[in-house]
Amino acid sequence: MDVHHRKELPKFAVLGAGNGGTAMAGHLSLLGCDVSLYNRSREKIQAIQGCGGIDIITDNDSCPSGFAPLKTVTGNMEEAIKDRRILMVVVPAFGHKDIAVRMAPFLTDGQIVVLNPGRTGGALEVLNAIRTEGCTADVIICEAQTLLYACRSMNPAQTKIFGIKNSVPIAAIPAHRTPEVVNLLRLALPQFAPGDNVIKTSLDNIGAIFHPAVTVLNAARIECTQGNFDYYTEGITPAVALILEKLDQERVNVAEALGFRAMSAREWLYIAYNAAGRSLFEAIRNNRGYDGIKAPKSVYHRYITEDVPMSLVPIASLGQFSNIPTPTIDAIIHLASVLHQTDYLAAGRSVESMGLKGMTLKQVHQYILDGIMIEQR
Repeated sequence: MDVHHRKELPKFAVLGAGNGGTAMAGHLSLLGCDVSLYNRSREKIQAIQGCGGIDIITDNDSCPSGFAPLKTVTGNMEEAIKDRRILMVVVPAFGHKDIAVRMAPFLTDGQIVVLNPGRTGGALEVLNAIRTEGCTADVIICEAQTLLYACRSMNPAQTKIFGIKNSVPIAAIPAHRTPEVVNLLRLALPQFAPGDNVIKTSLDNIGAIFHPAVTVLNAARIECTQGNFDYYTEGITPAVALILEKLDQERVNVAEALGFRAMSAREWLYIAYNAAGRSLFEAIRNNRGYDGIKAPKSVYHRYITEDVPMSLVPIASLGQFSNIPTPTIDAIIHLASVLHQTDYLAAGRSVESMGLKGMTLKQVHQYILDGIMIEQR
């Protein structure tokens, strides 16, 4: 990349120094971007501060590798996002609201906040949170449908990137500003593609279908084997797949009631992995990309702790909002809550936390598509 083009690249802040955050910060640095890295816990970034950057390793020829220098690595939010055009939030979804509250006092006109990913309702919750905190800056809040990377932190200042997805949909609130965001992001990350809107990216969250229910329904096997079985090809039997199909249909029904089309899990498997089948079970069994992926070693895993409150609960809440019953989703939320002795329904995202309570369906559309906020009843 030549020096002239490098000067045109936007300045990034990466908020979160876990697996995805370190991969993204390192990748952007290797691409020639000016990147700052923030983490709430200073202990997690001490090694990166000491080294002056992150060592990115990979076995994939299409991924960059090498030492990625980072001039600003900090636990101070104001320092991290000052004069940064794009703020890439890469934390678990249950941390989105906390990040929003922390950055709200320091946001300025023209900044773009991207959740990587938003799970279900992430962009809506973050926008509602920063406005509740009194932030009036003209910022664009966006969410990616999924994380760009398959990656893992190997050491405190070393991260391995296994792969980078070819295409990741992203959507902004309001939806008409999505092209503006995508055009800017593509100066560094051409993998981002325009999504329809944040309801579409939120309800196309296939992890909501494949993660919580499979973990809950395989709880005994996980505890007995410490996860020593193939999660998808052994954990999803014909009986489990029938339950997943019901979960999936409820998700699609909620999207339809809101006026949007969500792809089914079978469609997603075909698009993502070229895996086809007459049933969801057949499609999963025909997906070679799932071969050898082991189950979690414990039922106390993000497939429940993150995906239930931040994926299933908001789908159920949106179902209630749109008068669509979600009995199978409700059952998995209940079983996960019993399993973890946690009220995930109370702890999860809701229509209220997403800022939609009191709106009519028409008002929700105006808000999401055009950014028009109608005073709530």
